[in-house]
Amino acid sequence: MKRYTKITPEGTKDFLFAECSAMDDVCGKVEKVFRTRGFKKVITPAIEFYDVFALPCSGIMQEAMFKTVDNKGRLLVVRPDSTLPIARMVSSRLKNSLLPVRLYYKQAVYRNNPTLTGRSNENMQMGVELLGVKGIRADLEILTTAVDSLAAVADDFRIELGHAEVFDALSENLDIDEAYKEKIRVSIEGKNYSALNNLLDKLEPSNAVSAIRSLPSLFGGEEIFEKALKICEGTKAVSALEYLHKIYTSLTVLGLGEKIIVDLGLVQRNDYYTGIVFSGYVSGIGDAVLSGGRYDELLGEFDLPMGAAGFAVDTDAVTMLRLSDNNISYSDNPEVLVFAHDGCEMEAITEVAELNMNGIKAQFSVLPTLEETKKFASERGIAQVKEVKKV
Repeated sequence: MKRYTKITPEGTKDFLFAECSAMDDVCGKVEKVFRTRGFKKVITPAIEFYDVFALPCSGIMQEAMFKTVDNKGRLLVVRPDSTLPIARMVSSRLKNSLLPVRLYYKQAVYRNNPTLTGRSNENMQMGVELLGVKGIRADLEILTTAVDSLAAVADDFRIELGHAEVFDALSENLDIDEAYKEKIRVSIEGKNYSALNNLLDKLEPSNAVSAIRSLPSLFGGEEIFEKALKICEGTKAVSALEYLHKIYTSLTVLGLGEKIIVDLGLVQRNDYYTGIVFSGYVSGIGDAVLSGGRYDELLGEFDLPMGAAGFAVDTDAVTMLRLSDNNISYSDNPEVLVFAHDGCEMEAITEVAELNMNGIKAQFSVLPTLEETKKFASERGIAQVKEVKKV
């Protein structure tokens, strides 16, 4: 029987040295944004009961979860998502809290991706949840926090902004079941025009069908609202578009220019999101590194209905991008390596402490000879070796 003692499971990896330094840097910058905005840190268990993620609105396929059982035979899963456990926690331990509640997290999520296709089974995420409040103020707080989070770790980024109720309102007018609706949604989200047209061609022609066919192409700036309102005239989608336009106009005062993009093809899980939806992209990373929106019905599944909105940042993806940037150094090399001659070890350790206190990165050499210390410094690229010896 083969023993897997020197490798990690598929879809996971070890993080070493500079990778850890880069991750600490990225997470530290994002965490500073969260804390400055008044969010408080929480941690949920890495293992939860399966029931937490089996809700109809979760959108997490059973096959995507890593499962096990406890000593009572109850089905458990390794955390595939952070929002649902936080909803569970709020509905129990924070149910009597003064609202709104501002929470943030930094923890890994685990998804079983059978083909992987460049994706990991383990991802570090940081995110926020703003619970117990609805309306434009809450949505602007979440969106501007998302903008600040990306701005803290990347210069070239964009936020794509949509509204879940646009697709919901249009699809209400179609004589289709939920399964067919989901196929249409997935085609729009993936901007798969061929699949979308094939699905819509099988339906009776109508204004709703025509409007849905146009959603993936409604991508851009201010001009998108005029086009969308014309296409969606006479439907419930109009009120969602008007609200989204108000959000967009409010965000323009931040001077972000083309960093805020309207994308009406952004139709994330409609059994989960109920209002604004948004994704964040950083130049150099193909997939979204940030995603979120409003999900006012989620807490009701835990018997504590309230407004809720939030987002998550894929800090792993941002970390790997920063590591590839030649203009950013995450070297852990000291500037000075301090060698102690026999009997001067404590003096040398004190010298290291004083150098570090004065802003000079120093390290105590644990090698037994000066020659070995100099050789080590040369191979590691450490500029200076300092000797401490008896006078």
